[in-house]
Amino acid sequence: MTTHLITRDRAHADFAATHEPALTVDPGTGDHLTFETDDTAYAQMEQLRDLAKVTATINPVTGPVHVRGAEPGDALAVTIHSIEMAEHGWSVYIPGAGALAGPMGEEWYVRRVPVRDGTVQLTETISCPAAPMIGCIGVASAGAAMSTVMPSYATGGNMDLTDARPGSTILLPVEVEGALLSIGDLHAVMSRGESSFVAIEIAGRATVSVDLVKGKGLRAPRIDTGDELVCVGLGDPVQVSIDRAYEDLFAVLTDEHGYSKHDAYTVMSALAHTELGGPTGSVAPDPLHPFRAVGQVTLARIAKQVLESR
Repeated sequence: MTTHLITRDRAHADFAATHEPALTVDPGTGDHLTFETDDTAYAQMEQLRDLAKVTATINPVTGPVHVRGAEPGDALAVTIHSIEMAEHGWSVYIPGAGALAGPMGEEWYVRRVPVRDGTVQLTETISCPAAPMIGCIGVASAGAAMSTVMPSYATGGNMDLTDARPGSTILLPVEVEGALLSIGDLHAVMSRGESSFVAIEIAGRATVSVDLVKGKGLRAPRIDTGDELVCVGLGDPVQVSIDRAYEDLFAVLTDEHGYSKHDAYTVMSALAHTELGGPTGSVAPDPLHPFRAVGQVTLARIAKQVLESR
């Protein structure tokens, strides 16, 4: 097994098919790909407290990696093996961003958060176990370049899902030759839904391996956590994202696991669960309000034991 390091100097401000690959690999070899990320933007926010003066890219993604044989209609399977973190992360409030913009008001807030020995020291008296995950993971779109901030896209992007953690495999729909995988925006820990729009952001290195599922034909990302299968639904308004997540999970049961539609309906009514996903929405935001989400990401999940019991 070979480990390839893609350093943070190969970072970009978007996911785009026009970027020159930092690396080309074969799928299914078991080789490890380590993506290095940085937190320069948050350090500048601490110093400047003015977004207009921040010159570093917010949510830079490192890559892309060209995967030989990946073609439109395939799915890129990205298995997350480990996430190494720096010794401190960041809790940041950007005025106007997130669900807590009302009570937080117009004043900037930035806190350095120590992360040591698997523990995140949130305040002087409150800590929690680290639960590292990847906020930005995606492949290039066949259309325009994709933002690394918002929204989430059919091919990934800044999804901010806690399920994108070590041990999980992310399935991403391929739209361009070679897929062009990029990764960034690591978190030391994040609440589900990321109400504040910013988690405990942290620099570090994420190590993954890649494989291909030929002709998978996904319309949105999917996550295999080992214990659960999670379908991502994107849509505006919110109900559209809910419907799409449920529909994709229904198709998993009927098309991939042999359930009749009636059995699938009954099983899902009892054992399939949904929740709102990350805070970035599913439609590009109004440029005048770039941190206000439009549309929604919904997650539909079911225990893999249910799928395998059929």
